[in-house]
Amino acid sequence: MTDTTQINHQHYSEMKHIVSQFEKLADIGVSLSTEHNTVNLLEKILMGAISLTNSDGGTIYMVRDGKIEAEILHNTSLKSHATSKDGVKIVVPLFGEDGEPNLKNVVSYSYHKDETINIADAYHAEGFDFRGTKMFDDKNNYRSTSFLTVPLKNHEYETVGMLQLINALHTETGDVIPFDSVAQRFCESLASQAATVLTKQQLIISLEEMFESMIMLIANALDEKSPYNGGHCRRVPELTTMIAEAAHQTNEGYLKNFTLTDADRYELRIAGLLHDCGKITTPEYVVDKATKLETIFDRIHVLEARFEILKRDAEISSLKRQIEALKAGNPLPDIVVEMGLKSNIDFLTEEFNFIKTCNTGGEFMSEDKLRRLKSLQEITWELNGETLPLLSGNELYNLSIARGTLTEEERKIINNHVSVTISMLSAIKWPKHLKRVTEYAGGHHERMDGKGYPKGLFREDMPIQARAMAIADVFEALTASDRPYKPGKKLSDALFILGKMSEEGHIDPDLYAAFIAHDIPKKYAEMFLTSEQVDI
Repeated sequence: MTDTTQINHQHYSEMKHIVSQFEKLADIGVSLSTEHNTVNLLEKILMGAISLTNSDGGTIYMVRDGKIEAEILHNTSLKSHATSKDGVKIVVPLFGEDGEPNLKNVVSYSYHKDETINIADAYHAEGFDFRGTKMFDDKNNYRSTSFLTVPLKNHEYETVGMLQLINALHTETGDVIPFDSVAQRFCESLASQAATVLTKQQLIISLEEMFESMIMLIANALDEKSPYNGGHCRRVPELTTMIAEAAHQTNEGYLKNFTLTDADRYELRIAGLLHDCGKITTPEYVVDKATKLETIFDRIHVLEARFEILKRDAEISSLKRQIEALKAGNPLPDIVVEMGLKSNIDFLTEEFNFIKTCNTGGEFMSEDKLRRLKSLQEITWELNGETLPLLSGNELYNLSIARGTLTEEERKIINNHVSVTISMLSAIKWPKHLKRVTEYAGGHHERMDGKGYPKGLFREDMPIQARAMAIADVFEALTASDRPYKPGKKLSDALFILGKMSEEGHIDPDLYAAFIAHDIPKKYAEMFLTSEQVDI
């Protein structure tokens, strides 16, 4: 073989190797761009660099708070691989105690000089402190020779990490050799790609954390808005997720094909946290209305004052009759006076107690009770010479509420929060993986029979996630012990009501069955209910 032929053959081999390296670099780049887990991404960066340079091992460091911390270490010969999560703790300070840049350690030097450091043999390198490396070698019967240290720089040209490779190996003999210029250039190219991908991922994570913080800010604000509704926006997402997981684990019947991915779970959690965001526009006096007569304050105390005035007037009237009888020389027997006054006072006391009972909203207002309330309007009292009915029209209207404490108008205000929620969430440009948040959150007051609100959807019009949230919202409301108008129901009572709702087409019967079959009520009770409520 002539010298020219040898040169051509050598040139061909080198070109073939470089092309192979380019292909490998491209494959690594594609792999990096599709990785969403930070730990896995760092693994791919390190192992890709080791493969690309045919080195024995390496380390990836991250720059944090004035120091460089090892995240992943790998050594093929020693069959070792570890991460910071495994307890590995290697920290290189960027500055000395005197505040001057640390130029003794290779990674710190590379950081400060903003350049790649290629060392042929650590044992003969001048200006660097390799004492730790030599101690490692003695302990592990190893020889650290060639080093290649490359900064990982982001799009703002900030060094966010360091890639360090150790002991380049000859492709044929396996001997340790220095990192050549080709390996260095390929490693620098990979470092540039890796830093870009890593920075993008860190940016995405930061944006997601900021997004979740904003979501939690809204949820906490809604809970804080009403002292009687605290925790609702945190409990409903938890319970919704539990019910959806129960559906996911159901392997037969209607739900057998329902599955959840991690992305689905995240989307549902966000929807749960935002399901009541429309209540930010609902007046507190409606949300917190603990009694029928409550507006800014409970007007039962105003009525109590009127009854006390009537009792006082009765006493005055009784005394006047006695005085008139004495003047006429025909005094009234004490027992007659006392019995008449007592009868009047007892009547007023009994009627006020009746009004107090009506005011709580805890029982159904029958026709007899409504007639009794209306009859009280016929009683009058005096104020500044003006004769007024004991009950005003508005007071009678509120006390006549059949169930609960809200009038029809107030209930419409409350119900409107769902429409406001849908409107608010629809205005957000959701990313693809959160595109159904509005649909899930906006369906938590719909019913399976089409009698819910705001859209009157039927069962098959709604995704299973929205139906799960509807059950969660009802069960949380039944068992919540922080409502102003009722105590939290015992577990048995809540499940009895929920069972009826399932039979009557209010909630999804298959989800309710999964809810029971997977023991969700007891799991939820352990997390959120008082011991007095857990009776089964």
